[in-house]
Amino acid sequence: MTGNFNAWSMLRKLFWQDLAIILTVFVLARLISLVIRWIIVRFAEKVHPRSRLLLLRFLPAVRLLAGIGAVAVIVPIIVEPTLRNIVALLVSVGLALAFALKDYGSSLVAGVATVLENTYQPGDWIEVDGTYGEVKSIGARATRIVTPDDTEVIIPHTHFWSTNIFNASSGNRSLLCVADFYLHPDHDAALARKRLEEIAQTSSYRKPESSVTVIVLEKPWGTHYRVKAYVKESREQFLFLTDLTVRGKEAVRSLGIRFAQAMYAETKH
Repeated sequence: MTGNFNAWSMLRKLFWQDLAIILTVFVLARLISLVIRWIIVRFAEKVHPRSRLLLLRFLPAVRLLAGIGAVAVIVPIIVEPTLRNIVALLVSVGLALAFALKDYGSSLVAGVATVLENTYQPGDWIEVDGTYGEVKSIGARATRIVTPDDTEVIIPHTHFWSTNIFNASSGNRSLLCVADFYLHPDHDAALARKRLEEIAQTSSYRKPESSVTVIVLEKPWGTHYRVKAYVKESREQFLFLTDLTVRGKEAVRSLGIRFAQAMYAETKH
């Protein structure tokens, strides 16, 4: 009860004039934010396209500053501006911020651990929670990766504590690529394997002097070939897979080998 009493004693006795001022401040802050937003948006549509996004970045900052300004005006109206009340208010705000930003602090610590342990670095290709892409930057709070579809994904460092992180390149320019082929079970497996191995070895995207491996797996619906080879440059991995797939299909057809059909695959389930 004493704590509640002290908390309420910080507040001033408000009259209807004070409430009117508070309401006016809120409305003015909202209007100022809307007007500035309208001006920035209109101006952004008229400038060079390269400057448009730069101007639009100011919109969240404008709303934040308007809110901070409104709070700065309203707090002295509500709270008695004594030294004791100011200290108590600052302590309360500090505790609230510490509780609200605990996840942010965890991200900062995880970011330091990521850098010290060298879990991944810019240029690596990683997969986190099913998202695969190239690491573009490692910030204080999060890592930014770009997927093959050119979509930027921001991953908080807190995933470092509890999520498996798959690093395909680990600081190397090259990484292993796997091209899959599904063929009808009735064929010469040794000949098909040799031909697919030659296709990978002659690809211009393959890392020079790296080995090529062809794994053959027999399934109820057909034969599964996995052509494994290292790409010369990690950013060319999808071009490499495309080259293996297109040239590999052509080679398989030239051998008179049929591909596994959907009805064979359905028997798998």
